[in-house]
Amino acid sequence: MTAEGAPIRLALAAAAARIDSATPRLDAELLMAHALGISREALLLARLDDPAPAGFAPLLARRLRHEPIAYITGTRGFWTIELAVGPGVLVPRADSETLIEAAVAHFAGTPGPRRILDLGTGSGALLLAALDEWPEASGVGIDRSAPALAIAADNARRLGMADRATMRAGGWDGTGERFDLILCNPPYIEDDAPLPDEVAGHEPASALFAGADGLDDYRRIALLLAGQLAPGGIAVVEVGAGQALAVTALLDAAGFATANRRDLGGHERCIIVQVPE
Repeated sequence: MTAEGAPIRLALAAAAARIDSATPRLDAELLMAHALGISREALLLARLDDPAPAGFAPLLARRLRHEPIAYITGTRGFWTIELAVGPGVLVPRADSETLIEAAVAHFAGTPGPRRILDLGTGSGALLLAALDEWPEASGVGIDRSAPALAIAADNARRLGMADRATMRAGGWDGTGERFDLILCNPPYIEDDAPLPDEVAGHEPASALFAGADGLDDYRRIALLLAGQLAPGGIAVVEVGAGQALAVTALLDAAGFATANRRDLGGHERCIIVQVPE
């Protein structure tokens, strides 16, 4: 019952029954809203009895081939901002908001960070979310991927932050400048780890895989941070489920003081890194 002209509520139910994901109904609603050019909230409040538009079927077909919803709609909400995303850039995950939560908690009661560095910026999600949180701050996003940098720079422009956010080509060599806050969501998946089709078949491998144990990038980041952290500054580093102990050991061995923060699912998702006083 997904043919053009069927009532939207029936088309959504039929589509959700076919979508193989953890959130099939939400996926169907987001696609329908995109086909109509309205928000999901507007769809649910006032349009469920309207006829399904012709544009819904091709969007659904893409999702049935496991293309990420964010690539199909071209957008993804993250923290307090809406980002443009597309092939060539990792889709921002809600789990990564744990890094912003950790930074907000650390700087509570202070003016906040003045200079922010985002290592492996991708779409610019972490840097731009932090700049939205602290309007007086400015920052730098670094990535090796030219397509990712183009998307990040476009997001900075769309959000009115182009004068505060600089996107640069680079890797784990840093900038030579010291920062009050360093954000980093590096690749951390083991090279032979099985992944869902929508990740393995669509998202960039360079943003996912990090050697046989998934720790290659952390080893380089541990060597970088001391030269980039300003006095009193912190780095917040994302880790995969089950990796917190190993990454903490790497950072402790490099002389840092560390603490962990859990995501909403209860996983240790963020390592908070400081230079001991």
